[in-house]
Order: sequence, then structure tokens, then C-alpha cells
Amino acid sequence: MLLSPPRPLTFFGGKGGVGKTTLAAATALAAARTGQRTLLVSTDPAHSLGDVFGRHLDGQVQEVEANLFVVEVDAEAAASTHVDDVEARMSRSIDADLLPAVRRHLALARTAPGTLEAALFDVMARFMEDCPERFDRVVFDTAPTGHTLRLLAIPALLSAWVEGLARQREKVAGLDRMSQNMLGQEQPDDDPVMAALHDRRARFERAAIRLRDDAAFWLVLIPERLPVEETVRAEAALHDQGLHVGGLLVNRRLPDSADGTFLQARREQQRDYEQEIAQRFPARRVATIEQRPRDIAGLDDLRELASTLPPDLVAPAEE
Repeated sequence: MLLSPPRPLTFFGGKGGVGKTTLAAATALAAARTGQRTLLVSTDPAHSLGDVFGRHLDGQVQEVEANLFVVEVDAEAAASTHVDDVEARMSRSIDADLLPAVRRHLALARTAPGTLEAALFDVMARFMEDCPERFDRVVFDTAPTGHTLRLLAIPALLSAWVEGLARQREKVAGLDRMSQNMLGQEQPDDDPVMAALHDRRARFERAAIRLRDDAAFWLVLIPERLPVEETVRAEAALHDQGLHVGGLLVNRRLPDSADGTFLQARREQQRDYEQEIAQRFPARRVATIEQRPRDIAGLDDLRELASTLPPDLVAPAEE
């Protein structure tokens, strides 16, 4: 039963090592096989998506099967590209005497806290804008919970930051125009730096709206103590940010057919945690994915796993 209409943007989050990448890949593959043009984006620095598909991913969008496109985002490369673009714009719009100081500042900005996250979210926002024109569905395989929650808070933080920079730039531009007028020189009306700031702020604001209206977050966990506790915190944080949680995927549940005294004890403990998950998330959709006897490797294994996924993950979004 579908508890809420499917949404075109699907995010997988959770503690590291619980199987987010594999489930995101299986979901994207299943969606593509229903005819949806699907893009799978990995923002996890671990870059294990290529291992799941058994192929090299070079940072560019690749089609790995009909209707299925995959890309691993390199945050460091994205940050470097962004800083290079800022430097080029500044070089065209400020006095040459100020350029050395600007370049020193930008060199520090390349490794400053928040630069990688800002550049990464900028790339994510651009992929979100590709839906629905270029892709019917975009699936995001995210980094572990803490990093993802910081990333999702960036639109509000950077919108305020960009607004402050824009105001400062407007003041400086106003003084420049006054000086040029006093000297009888013409000042061009367009300001490439201001245009870039306003463009980025608008993109962040659009992305924040899409996250609220068009995104579903699925939290992946395994039936163990630490992942359960982290999921409780993540669910509360997403709710506080006004984001929609599609449900929980309890991964790697031992099948009933697993035999032996040791596995029996592990099964009993997992069942205890499954009951606890049901009690602590009474209003959430909870789906269970059984542990497989071997690792997932390649499209054939992904297809088999995809057939076990809940329909909420795969059905096309309602128009």
C-alpha cells in the first residue's frame, strides 16, 4: 500500500555502512525499468557506486542501462571549479591592483570549512533542476547522516550569506559609480559579480522549495542499536527542517532459513530491534530487506534486489 504519493526526488540517508548505496542503486534501476528516465547521483565521498555497478565512473553522467544514468560527484573538483569561476568573474570586474589580495583570499577559500559542502549542494541543485525536463526521477545516494543533515541545512545558511555579500557588493558598486560620475567617466550598468551572487542565491532558494515539495527521504538502517538511535535523531532533524520522510528501510534482516545457534541468536536480537523500530516510528512506513547470502555485485544482483523493494520507492511520481 502506498502511504503517500511518490515524489520525483528520492534521497537515501543513514549511518555509514548500512547499505544506502546498494539500495539507492537498486531503486534507480527498478525505476528505470518502469520506463522512467532515472538519474542516480552519489554524493558520498566513499565513491562506492562504481563498485556496485562494476564499472569505472569518471565524474560525468553515464548511461549504464536503458533509462538509467549514473554519476559520482567529486566535491573537491566541484569546489575548485566554483572558485575558479569566481576568480574569473572578479578578474573582469575589479581593479587590477586588488587582484593579488583577491586571489590570496580565494586560495584560502578552496580549503575553508563549508566550501566543499556549498559546492556539493550547488551541484545537487543543478541536478534537481534537471527533473522533470531531462529526467523523470533523480535518486541521491548521500553521505552518512551527519554530513547529509549539514548539507540539507545549506540553502538557508547560504541564502543568508549570499544576501549579505550582495548587500556589501551593492554598497561598493554604489561608491564606485559615485566616484566614476564625479570623474565624468561612464560606469557599466551590469555587474557580473552581483549577477553571479543573485543567480546562486536564486538556485539555492529553488532547491530549498524542491526539497520540501518534491523530495522523499528514505532512512536506511540495520536492526542494531547504534543505527536505530541515529535514525531516531535523523528522523527528528528532517521533520524539524520540514522535509518529508518517505519511510524506513530496515536492511540486512537475517532470513528465517538461516540456521545454526549463532545465527538464531542474531535473528532473535534483530527481531527485538524490529519491534523497537515499530514502536519508535509508529507513523512511518517501514520496509524490511533480507540479508542476501552473497554481496551485491553487478546489474544481475541489483535486478534481483530491486524486485524486493517496496512500491513506494519505484512508482512514478504523480503529475
